[in-house]
Amino acid sequence: MRKLQPHKPSSKETVAVAVSGGVDSMVTAFLLKEHGHPVLALHMILRPEDPPEPGKQIRELTGRLAVPLHLVDLRRAFQERVIKPFVEAYKRGKTPNPCVVCNPRIKFSLLQEKAAELGAKTLATGHYARILSDNSNGSLRLFRGRDRAKDQSYFLYRLNQAQLARTFFPLGDYLKREVKKLAAEAGMGGYYRPESQEICFISANDYRDFLEEHLGSDLPGPGPVLDLDNRQLGKHEGIHRYTIGQRRGIGIPSSAPYYVVELEPDSNTVRVGSKSDLRRKELLVKSVNWIAMSPPSPNFEALVRVRSRHKEAPAMVKAGEEDTLVKFFEPQEAITPGQSAVFYRDDEVLGGGIIERVIA
Repeated sequence: MRKLQPHKPSSKETVAVAVSGGVDSMVTAFLLKEHGHPVLALHMILRPEDPPEPGKQIRELTGRLAVPLHLVDLRRAFQERVIKPFVEAYKRGKTPNPCVVCNPRIKFSLLQEKAAELGAKTLATGHYARILSDNSNGSLRLFRGRDRAKDQSYFLYRLNQAQLARTFFPLGDYLKREVKKLAAEAGMGGYYRPESQEICFISANDYRDFLEEHLGSDLPGPGPVLDLDNRQLGKHEGIHRYTIGQRRGIGIPSSAPYYVVELEPDSNTVRVGSKSDLRRKELLVKSVNWIAMSPPSPNFEALVRVRSRHKEAPAMVKAGEEDTLVKFFEPQEAITPGQSAVFYRDDEVLGGGIIERVIA
């Protein structure tokens, strides 16, 4: 029987903290200092329009905590590794999640490397998730955070064993309200900026304008809107402007609402149907990452989440070398190619991959 224990930096070890100016990274740095760790603050510059100096909140935060601040300019890598795949996925009729890509390719790779250059073996972040060490074989396991409403394990499923070994999530055992209380008690309640749920590199969360600005004439343009019987009901303005499950903005008058049920980039078609047509059971997943480096068995039952706000549901998972087949016991709504399917066993993240297509 395996024994699990929290994975954390050794006593007095120097730890780097990824700071954004928000309450979570602020309290992360505070907790590490309270436990006697020397702390370095790293702030990533990611967007082309970001100034090459820290904002007021970052300066106030690090000054209040008396930790040295280092700026890490990752704009070129972020453009190539996150933004470019994001726009290309939309061009192919997919709906990607950039945070799933950014974590393994930027934060827990390049930022970890910068931390190591500065003498910090471990990078700590304000994610609500937990890493546990398996004493039976020395492997690391990823688990949900204690605060289920704030749990961010879905966005971390692509981390490998080497990345997890150099990572610490101090907030994994905290509730959000407890984190805010710690900030207030430490006299820092007014120092952090409000949280944002938007895509960090898209101003005003208008991804359509962002895509048109970046892709321009490479976008396919208008095309037909068809129902499931191949009847044309109208024209769309470009498949990049639609997502699976969308109801508003389709522009088709009807006594009952239409929903986008499929995007077909090869024919530049938006397919619509009723709400019941959104419910599907089988999907194909590619580029699967297993936290323990291999699936628990070739065929296994798991709870599967198909987008960050989806309530995970039981399914059978058939793990293959190239593709992984997921078959839900009950149909799920708006399964979307480009999003991630993440596999859980109770609170543990087993792994996950990118949804390639919906089968049935």
